[in-house]
Amino acid sequence: MPTVLIIGPYRFYFYSHEPNEPPHIHVDKDRSSAKFWLRKVGLANNIGYNSKEINVLHKLVIKNQKLFLDEWNEYFNCKN
Repeated sequence: MPTVLIIGPYRFYFYSHEPNEPPHIHVDKDRSSAKFWLRKVGLANNIGYNSKEINVLHKLVIKNQKLFLDEWNEYFNCKN
């Protein structure tokens, strides 16, 4: 589970065994977890975050989209 970025209480990471899914990033805090698609940023899954936090996370994913995609592509040896 490579950690890509930590911002405050949020850990952004991806699983090393998910190369067949479109690029995405997981974000955890305590017992809450969410998954965001990266090419067209959008929420894929949410467990435990309220709507205010999801909005904050969505903005953080957009702000760091290039970093997350670059890390995904490097890790999974993708050309795009």
